[in-house]
Amino acid sequence: MAQSLTETFLQAFGRTGKSANEYSGLDLAYIGDAVYDLVIRTLVLSEGNAPVNKLHHRVSGIVKAEAQKDSLHRIEELLTEEEQAVYRRGRNANAHTTAKNASVGDYRIATGFEALIGYLYLKGETDRMLELIRAGLPED
Repeated sequence: MAQSLTETFLQAFGRTGKSANEYSGLDLAYIGDAVYDLVIRTLVLSEGNAPVNKLHHRVSGIVKAEAQKDSLHRIEELLTEEEQAVYRRGRNANAHTTAKNASVGDYRIATGFEALIGYLYLKGETDRMLELIRAGLPED
């Protein structure tokens, strides 16, 4: 079986990771935010060269809390019970910050979505993670 990206990173630096279940909802959202951002940046960049500010604007429109909330609603019915539990753990986490341009409700749902992405990434379930990201994106 191929090694996951997480395992590759940790092995390259002589580190070992914890089980994805051992991380808090906010820790999962922290890494999920970065992974989701990287996936979306990669997709946007693949559309061709553009000024960086235009790339940033396009990515920001996709990764903002409201858009993540919409993505979560598109994939809700596809989630397993385990994935639903991870989403709820992230959504219900007691974050002491909010996004400056999002409602509290949208921010909490987005945090749950990011926690789910982070969980799948840390578990090495890249195919499932990408399947859900693909299903959550709006039709162009």
